[in-house]
Amino acid sequence: MAEILDSAIVGTGTIAGFHAASLERLGRSRIVAATDIDADALAAFGAKWSVPRLYPDLDALLAAEAPDLVHLCTPPGLHAPQAMAALGRGSSVLCEKPPVLSLAELDAVEAAASAGGAFFATVFQHRFGSGAATLRGLVGDPRLGRPTAAVCHTLWFRPDEYFAVPWRGSFEVEGGGPTMGHGIHQFDLLLSILGEWREVVAVAARQAKPTATEDLSCAIVTFANGAVATVVNSVVSPREASYLRFDFEHATVELDHVYGYGDEDWTVTAAPGRADAVAEAWDSGPTGVRSGHDAQLAVVLDALSSGAVPPVSLVDTRRTVELIAAIYASAFTGRRIMRGELGPDSPFYQRMDGTGAPWA
Repeated sequence: MAEILDSAIVGTGTIAGFHAASLERLGRSRIVAATDIDADALAAFGAKWSVPRLYPDLDALLAAEAPDLVHLCTPPGLHAPQAMAALGRGSSVLCEKPPVLSLAELDAVEAAASAGGAFFATVFQHRFGSGAATLRGLVGDPRLGRPTAAVCHTLWFRPDEYFAVPWRGSFEVEGGGPTMGHGIHQFDLLLSILGEWREVVAVAARQAKPTATEDLSCAIVTFANGAVATVVNSVVSPREASYLRFDFEHATVELDHVYGYGDEDWTVTAAPGRADAVAEAWDSGPTGVRSGHDAQLAVVLDALSSGAVPPVSLVDTRRTVELIAAIYASAFTGRRIMRGELGPDSPFYQRMDGTGAPWA
């Protein structure tokens, strides 16, 4: 029988319910403690999920508990300090997106993980559906051929009142706009399939929303393997869609969904004369797993039980966070940004808005 791990939930809002429900369905980890600054929300969460011990803050929780896994379900500005506190006590962390507000914070989290001997993983659940697993396994397969082009569009809509929540719409607390907090899931999936990115050219704009951040960004990303992708992140698109397209020499693979996908949301189109080989390749992959917290948590718990690094690791997280920083740097300076360029001497290493948004 698999080991039952102890989990602690930090922040008891809507997303915490997704974590709790997944843990209950999986039956691999029990919630032993939770904390929230909102006492009423904490009490309601504790009652709903039968959490035995509730704490007014994370420090109190960590002083009394030693959970195997701390789930960070708090606003983005709290993620880095909370992660470092848990990692410093030797507890591994599973953090909702965006995991940090900057590359500087990510490096501080990595140092804390190393010192505490614990793991940090980011919730990027779209990596874990069976369609994504199939496509990742086929990159480099001669039946599909070399990847050439890709499209990654997160076209969402948020009404003005959405930004009335104090931590939304600012670089100081949320870290950025849809590039940071909305499109991140789709282009993390893009990166997990196409691998290392090499350079980016981007624009960002504040079109309509009452925010200090962008509400739209558009980027052209070139990958180390030569593939070129267009990446659009929007919260000003009334007809919502999350669309990814991967063009290979012998096939086009598309994913069309909004907030989560199953096998039925993938479409594979073979080039002329390649139908049998492409169908054989696609049919060889896994099936039946929807993207979502269940899929990622199952793999995370497996890794922790065996002492392995859980996905999505700090290495994987850095690739995605660095692309975000590079999109902002390119958009705000008008320059092409190369991977590895944004070191500690760059203002975009310290903050995603770097030298300041043009409209500030």
